[in-house]
Amino acid sequence: MSKGERQKSAREKIKEQQAAERVREQRKRLVTYLTAGAVAVAAVGAGWMWAASRSQSEQAGGDLAPITVHPDNAVVMAKSGVTKPVIDIYEDFQCPACRQLESVSGQTFKNLAAEGKAKVVYHPITIFSQEPTRSNSLRAGAAARCVADGKQWMAYHDLLFENQPSETAEGFKIDQLLAWGKEAGVTSPDFQSCVTGQKHAKDQIAYTGQVQKSAKIQGTPTVKLNGVEMDNRVIFTPQELRDQVTKAAK
Repeated sequence: MSKGERQKSAREKIKEQQAAERVREQRKRLVTYLTAGAVAVAAVGAGWMWAASRSQSEQAGGDLAPITVHPDNAVVMAKSGVTKPVIDIYEDFQCPACRQLESVSGQTFKNLAAEGKAKVVYHPITIFSQEPTRSNSLRAGAAARCVADGKQWMAYHDLLFENQPSETAEGFKIDQLLAWGKEAGVTSPDFQSCVTGQKHAKDQIAYTGQVQKSAKIQGTPTVKLNGVEMDNRVIFTPQELRDQVTKAAK
């Protein structure tokens, strides 16, 4: 082999080695990109799962804490001796956002009370001023006042939200309110006459005015923790709600 041929063969070998090196580098970059992509997808997935877990509604943890229906219409749910932290829930049975709060975080409120981690106070009011929502709310609120037993009141409370009518139609009719009372197991002897005659309609109006003034309630739902209004993002995220209440209990 001549000198020129040997030089040419050496140059070709170098080129082949360089080409092979470029292929190896490309493969390394591809593996790096794929790995990074997999990690990114996993991170996004984990983040989504974490957020979803915090937004997931809780399951019932057991029996309810004792519930006391007060004459002024406030309903207290708490274990004996538990006085704080205090969660005040201002709600309207006709309010769609209140229904959503009950659906998402209602069980968290009940669980916190049952675990002895909070005193929960419900304040059913009539926030609407236009029809038919005002009359719907008023009938439901007045009917709930006809239930004296705590557990029966809670069962009735839950049924009212489950069966909440449209904001544009007449609802919470007297026959419906009576039927839901039966479904909730209400045993108050005067329940039927109380609901039919809307015995507590004026009391419901008076209580609403009192609460709006004393607690400075502008809308529903409003949830306060030890007198301080909680952020809507928190109350609609069960785990964040639990975290804040638990922190306040320390």
